[in-house]
Amino acid sequence: MTDRRGVTTDGQVTTADGTRIAVRRVGTAAGVPVVLVHGSNGGLESLQPVAEGLGDAFGCWLMARRGHAPSDAPEHVNTFGAEVPDVIAVLAAAQAYSGRRPHLVGASYGATLALHAALAEPDALATLSLFEPPLFAAGQQLAPIVGQFTALLEAGDHQGAALLFARRVARVPSAILAAFADADARTDVDARTTEEVDAGLDSGLRALRHDLEAMAADSEDILRWSAVRTPTLVLGGADSWAPLPETMNALAQALPQAQQVVLPGQNHFVTATAPGLVADAVRGFLDRHR
Repeated sequence: MTDRRGVTTDGQVTTADGTRIAVRRVGTAAGVPVVLVHGSNGGLESLQPVAEGLGDAFGCWLMARRGHAPSDAPEHVNTFGAEVPDVIAVLAAAQAYSGRRPHLVGASYGATLALHAALAEPDALATLSLFEPPLFAAGQQLAPIVGQFTALLEAGDHQGAALLFARRVARVPSAILAAFADADARTDVDARTTEEVDAGLDSGLRALRHDLEAMAADSEDILRWSAVRTPTLVLGGADSWAPLPETMNALAQALPQAQQVVLPGQNHFVTATAPGLVADAVRGFLDRHR
């Protein structure tokens, strides 16, 4: 991570417990640092289009969360508490590199993790930007789903495991799931072998199980986030499905220094389908808090 010319560079940060977290720096080397934390089914590439939308003015640090290749996988049942030091370590690396306190951006599960990091180490970040953390998907209600998901995964039923998570945890509407299935059916087969595809699915679903474990061990209490005093952007899509809009409204009300922005015509997948809109919203917020 020593190249300071503004090109994309990859490296790693080792956290307090020895976990190696893969990082990628995108954007202006001299820019204000921004750390971006991806959601489930993600990795280094997930938020890169958002980072590229910020890169002319900011030095963006992407991280692959523990359990998500090429970062190390956790050896024990995952929790948000175990992942917070990973985020803090990347924030510290970004600050050491730039000499300035970083801003923190999280999407979906990564936004929930960002909240935990801001609560644990408020001095480590300048601002917090959150895109639709699924705070409703937490607690003991998920315990039986963890068991079912694990059983499907170990049986090699990748489709069943993915659908279980989408329906019972993320609560994606059936119409959207059907549209995805139709798009997959029309996609040309690429050069990968069946074995490579299966291996990739298995790896991604094992990472998803780590996320599910952490959510099951978490709390549904939104009012606890009132202790986060960091200036915060709460970002959502106007077309996101219930209970995401209600959850974002409740979170914005709970946070003492929150600004809420709703993107018209967008839903929970906007970081992939229209990343420029997300980058513009985050940029506007960060420009007011430089």
